[in-house]
Amino acid sequence: MPKLETYKKQAKLLVRWHREGNFSIGGRIRQLARYRTLSDREALALKFPLTEAQVIIALEAGCASWAELKASTEAAPPTDEQPETRNTAAASAKPVLYVADVEASATFYRDQLGFRIDFLHGNPPFYGSVSRGGATLHLKFVHEPVFAAGAAEREGLIMAFVDTPNVREIYREYLAADAEIVQKLTKQAWGGTDFIVRDPDGNAIAFVG
Repeated sequence: MPKLETYKKQAKLLVRWHREGNFSIGGRIRQLARYRTLSDREALALKFPLTEAQVIIALEAGCASWAELKASTEAAPPTDEQPETRNTAAASAKPVLYVADVEASATFYRDQLGFRIDFLHGNPPFYGSVSRGGATLHLKFVHEPVFAAGAAEREGLIMAFVDTPNVREIYREYLAADAEIVQKLTKQAWGGTDFIVRDPDGNAIAFVG
């Protein structure tokens, strides 16, 4: 486990990013139950003392509070007496989709697929993030298509898988929204049920239940 001093530095950095108006920390602030429904702008408008940043760092380290994190680091044996053990489990993954217009793509995901826009960086935006529930997709501006014309469709490339417990309801929602569904709701041989939506840039997103 890292030393307490490392966690203190992380908390101070979080406060600095909040003060600088860095929209990317909105999702981290929403880890606190009382802020769960806030938008990124609302999160940045909060008073954000170091004590709250410390709670977030503690949660991300797997502790319920800063006091618990502090106690666990103080109880950890010195690294010269026992090799450090690390939790190597991955917390989450965020697929990056390549798009020709980040703002237009974010608007599509919001208005047609029911995602929320987490943040847009740049003017005009060159990078952004959208999310729905626990699923997050990042959007990156590219000057030209990453794949050769028709390759994604020909090879059946899937850019992201979105796990959902209510795949049938979302399928009906997207049918009503007139989304471009390139694979209808299908019961697969491996046991899951899925369907595939294509965005305006040709990115295929599979929704799996």
